[in-house]
Amino acid sequence: MKSILITFDQAYTERIIDLLTRMNCRGFSMVEQLMGRGSKTGEPHYGSHAWPSMCTGILAVVEESHVDPLLEELHAMDLKTEKLGLRAFVWNIEKMI
Repeated sequence: MKSILITFDQAYTERIIDLLTRMNCRGFSMVEQLMGRGSKTGEPHYGSHAWPSMCTGILAVVEESHVDPLLEELHAMDLKTEKLGLRAFVWNIEKMI
């Protein structure tokens, strides 16, 4: 099993949930109001007057076979609207209960 942390502009929320559903990645946890700034490109997401947008984060635990197809779809989504900001990070899951 793998864990994928997806951080993204709130504008992506429905599309990413739809993607997870379509790819049979059922289990995830979502935090709707994250603040952050990308390491390369994109606008800061601080929820302030100057930078009003916010991020959302989803942490999903998926079968290893789902990781590459999911990352490819997320990357394609990010390329279409790079200024919004979308990143995904993958970790190994050692144990689950």
